[in-house]
Amino acid sequence: MVAIIEKRDLRDFDWLTASLAIAIACFGVWQIHNAVPSESYWSKQIIGLFIGLTAFLVIAFSDYRRIIDAAPFFYGFGLLLLFLVLTPLGVEVNGQRAWLKLPVVGQFQPSEFVKIPTVLMLAKYFGARRAGTLAFKEVLIGGAILAGPVGLIMLEPDAGQAITYFPILAAVLFLSAVKIRYVVLALAAAAIFIPTAYIVGVKSGVIKRYQQERILAIIDPESVDPRGFGYHTIQSIITVGKGGLSGIKGDSDTSQSVLKFLPEPHTDFIFAVTAENTGFIGCVSLLIAYALLLSRMIAGARDASERPGMLVIMSIVTALSFQIFINVGMALGFLPVIGVPLPLMSAGLSAILSTFIAIGFVVSIKMRRFVN
Repeated sequence: MVAIIEKRDLRDFDWLTASLAIAIACFGVWQIHNAVPSESYWSKQIIGLFIGLTAFLVIAFSDYRRIIDAAPFFYGFGLLLLFLVLTPLGVEVNGQRAWLKLPVVGQFQPSEFVKIPTVLMLAKYFGARRAGTLAFKEVLIGGAILAGPVGLIMLEPDAGQAITYFPILAAVLFLSAVKIRYVVLALAAAAIFIPTAYIVGVKSGVIKRYQQERILAIIDPESVDPRGFGYHTIQSIITVGKGGLSGIKGDSDTSQSVLKFLPEPHTDFIFAVTAENTGFIGCVSLLIAYALLLSRMIAGARDASERPGMLVIMSIVTALSFQIFINVGMALGFLPVIGVPLPLMSAGLSAILSTFIAIGFVVSIKMRRFVN
């Protein structure tokens, strides 16, 4: 086993993808320290980075095909974890019961990890089908696979995490040649369902007042109390603007995050902290690094030796791209604040570990592109 690993390590291991991911994560540690230098989040993130790298190497040097074959087991185990969150084992933070506390393992967020079994399950089902456009039954089965984790996550409730699952299914259906009429039907249903669900949610109290105000802060920011529900968005925009071209260069005396004006600077608004400390130049450099990382993954999908591997990579690419778009949009004030972390940058063991596991699958698939 060691000889095989060494051979692949020298010949096929994707060093550039790994280096880009590690560089972004290290940059994230620096920004977490800039956000809350008096707290220990940055040191915990370093521990999370090493754990993530260990998991990354384990997955990268494993045969992804065997893991995909066991996808139903991992998917079922993931649903069990999401169910346990709703039991007394679940931990409530800021009104959401989204964390699980277990002996030895400690506290973690299952909704981050369950994306991976969901990706594997979808890849296993749609990767095994024959060529041709999808039948309506197959689309329904794909929807049912997604509905399991999304339904349990909505019970927490964590709408932000639930939303990040939908691009995964969209990518798989698109790459599996879904019929255009199903796409039109889905868009029409969404156009009707989303406004209706919002109205019903408001009247029933399911959509809380603060959630309504966060949406209103984007649509009509002048009508929202800047010291109330519009505070997050307004302070983030101020923080981003303060960075200018090259940032405040570590001047903590004038930092929005250090002075406690910016809420959750080490997680939800880590991009705003990056803008403040490194300016436009730093933000563009970060986005270029993300673009290079995602382009390397897409190249791996193109070279994948079989369909399930290609679907796994493109699902991961789509999910990461969506999270980057949402988080940056929150920081810049053109999307509502829904608590989606910035991949590899936001503080949190669950987020960085699940992201490195996902990238591990990408590298594993690329390493085996010549294997039949």
